[in-house]
Amino acid sequence: METRQAIHPAHARTLDTEGLRRQFLIPEIFRPGELTMTYSQIDRIVVGGIMPLNAAVGLPDGIGRTYGVDYFLQRREMGIINVGGPARVVIDRETVPVGPAEALYVGMGARELAFSSVDSARPAKLYYNSAPAHRTLPTRRLTLDDAVSVKLGKVRSGNVRTIHKFLIPEVVETCQLCMGMTQLEEGSLWNTMPCHTHARRMEVYFYFNLDPAASVIHLMGEPQETRHIIVHNEQAVISPSWSIHSGVGTRAYTFIWGMVGENQTFDDMDEVAVTDLR
Repeated sequence: METRQAIHPAHARTLDTEGLRRQFLIPEIFRPGELTMTYSQIDRIVVGGIMPLNAAVGLPDGIGRTYGVDYFLQRREMGIINVGGPARVVIDRETVPVGPAEALYVGMGARELAFSSVDSARPAKLYYNSAPAHRTLPTRRLTLDDAVSVKLGKVRSGNVRTIHKFLIPEVVETCQLCMGMTQLEEGSLWNTMPCHTHARRMEVYFYFNLDPAASVIHLMGEPQETRHIIVHNEQAVISPSWSIHSGVGTRAYTFIWGMVGENQTFDDMDEVAVTDLR
């Protein structure tokens, strides 16, 4: 497990390219046959990926001690979105199938988790976020039909996209975690522009379905003190609540957004006009 510290905006202004990447970029989400885990002190979110091959992958032995508990989800909840082949997730001996582009919410209190691929030639890629939780809520599998899906954007602004909201209050009850997936149409490159911040929750962007030769220019920083990070396929960026989070790709892509904080209202954001950006 890697731990990232919270960063003050005044500190972020002093960072060079390598410093920004070291603090905010998660360069490797998936490792074949393994589970990755990055723990950010920003709202204590945990971000990672699970890519089982021929054998099931479980949580690391003794991981609970790292978080001061007996087991990982003793005081946490977890959201998973599968961006690979079909998967099976065993939660306390109950098996839940999770297909491509499907999500799974795992409530606080689940003790034993094991993740496997139905076909090792087409392995599952289970991207997850985990947040502190205060009560147990039911585990639930979610398909695209369950999600609240909204098509937004215009061709002339290059941002035609569909937002699939999986873990939001209108779909499934969670303690604080929100997650969803946004798919850009071919020929559209921008996400979330005009951009925004939301002081009441942080966010992590995970970019995928991106051509290996392409990249996303992820914009971050304060609205009048912007920075950028070049992101490649299957990499993630941590976005503090004071930072904008917007991006433009050299090709179309898909991204998963995960939010943790005190407010789950999706539209509660502080919009920033393009003309006000610096």
